[in-house]
Amino acid sequence: MNRALTPNSSLISLPGWKRLLLYRREWLGADVLAGLTVAAYLIPQCLAYGELAGVEPVGGLWAILPAMLIYALFGSSPQLSLGPESSTAGMVATILAPLAATRSESYINLAALLAMIMGVVCLMGYVARLGFLANLLSKPLLIGYMAGIALMMIGGQLGQISKIEIEAHAFWGQLREFITHLELAHLPSVILAILVLVFLFAFEGRFPNLPIPLIAILLSALAVGLFNLDARDLAVVGEIPASLPHFLIPQVSLPDLMTLSGSAVGISLVAYSDNVLTARAFAHRHNYKIDAHQELLALGLANLGNGLMQGFPISSSGSRTVIGDSLGSKTQLFSLVAMATVILVLLFWRPVLALFPKAALGALVIYGASKLIEVSQFIRLYRFRRREFILAVFTTIAVLMTDILVGVAIGIGLSVIELFLRVARPQDALLGKVPDLAGFLHPLDDCSGAATISGLLIYHYKAPLCFANASNFKRRALESIESQLHRVEWFVLNMEANVEIDITTSDMLCELTQELAAKNIIFAMARVKQDLYLQLERAEFWQNLSLKHIYPTLERARAAFEQHKLDSQLKLTISRASSEKESSITSEHSS
Repeated sequence: MNRALTPNSSLISLPGWKRLLLYRREWLGADVLAGLTVAAYLIPQCLAYGELAGVEPVGGLWAILPAMLIYALFGSSPQLSLGPESSTAGMVATILAPLAATRSESYINLAALLAMIMGVVCLMGYVARLGFLANLLSKPLLIGYMAGIALMMIGGQLGQISKIEIEAHAFWGQLREFITHLELAHLPSVILAILVLVFLFAFEGRFPNLPIPLIAILLSALAVGLFNLDARDLAVVGEIPASLPHFLIPQVSLPDLMTLSGSAVGISLVAYSDNVLTARAFAHRHNYKIDAHQELLALGLANLGNGLMQGFPISSSGSRTVIGDSLGSKTQLFSLVAMATVILVLLFWRPVLALFPKAALGALVIYGASKLIEVSQFIRLYRFRRREFILAVFTTIAVLMTDILVGVAIGIGLSVIELFLRVARPQDALLGKVPDLAGFLHPLDDCSGAATISGLLIYHYKAPLCFANASNFKRRALESIESQLHRVEWFVLNMEANVEIDITTSDMLCELTQELAAKNIIFAMARVKQDLYLQLERAEFWQNLSLKHIYPTLERARAAFEQHKLDSQLKLTISRASSEKESSITSEHSS
């Protein structure tokens, strides 16, 4: 793993900066082209997100500038694009609308304050090292999440490519409105979008070294200029306002602080989940690692910076990340190029992008989103384990049917249930000797010719013992004893899967020990680790089990059993000899 991507003991880490210091010249072309194309897309998109959040549209462009710079230095993903995003923008409007009139000075101040509180929440999570929560995001969850996000992205562009006024924000509502209002579609916009999609699908794979998406956007802009399509009501980016944000500390009042703090926690959960899921999905696609803990720091600092620069809460953008990825972005230099382009556009180049048609930009997003739906991965999950396939499908549906946070929560809940099912009902095995094969760790079901030693049963429960499977373990252990043809004298439990134990399991083992003792069966343990031994001692388990029946290895347990049998036979022989001698003496006296 790259050293820059691993967690370290220092409080502040700059993995993005370290990566830029190791920059390769061959990456430059792809990063610059990706940055220019992302800038061409994000300008109209962020203007719309500023509108959605309830601030001035140019506020969407202001919010992108601190985020891109800060994430380029502190972020652990070389491809993630941070900035205004539809979910967080919509949540900002929902949270702040009851508190202040839209676009008033009070509203803008509250939006910046909300961003700062969100930044503090994420930084507190970083200091408390809560990044481990991202480990709950399994591969099926990632696959299902990205498919759901991709469909949401496609649904969000249906109005863009058709000029149909779609009011719904959920995927199914957008799809329904699009289908039911197809007669209102603007034909030139639809034709242009279809031509751009055909161009992208036809040439992207055939010419991987060319910036096909950027060429598609430039050709569509050229068509607008040559054929005067904007005069035919084709929507274009249009005039972009000229201004830059400035440093401003939001005015804080205690009531505002108390009101916004709870909302900031909720929006932080949405933003962080989206951040890590998107970053990890692209990391899986390109075989590198991201640091979920570092993402908390980067997201917190980006939002804190946004709040101080008249911005509003932001998160990652799947669509912009997709566009950068489709052009081969390698590092966060693409974000810095996009940021520089936005600044130049705001100051000098506003007319340059005025002719970019929105339908072509929508088609570009749809094309990128389609690449996130990995049908081959769904097929792979189906062949591997049906439950993981169902988890991925349900996650996709949950993301589409609810919102991102609820969908992710449902996916995590299903993952935990699936994990508990495997822990609560794991496989087990009886271990025995295999002729001409070393060791005593061979399951009888897996090895032909494997056999137990008469009177000795070595049992392996293939999961850590805990409250969730204690009853299942006891039932199956007793069933394994009852299934033997010969009487079981020793029951040896292989504890190699256990490093700790809970009180429920300890009490269950005590009960099992007593039940076996009532049947004249000796209960023994093998491969007990020191930490587990001490926990069992604190649980007073050893009061029910003789310490002489604890063995470091299975082989030592087998040797102890055989010695026990020899000792028993010797005692029996001595006892018989003694009985015969006493009987002989008694006979002599009788005579």
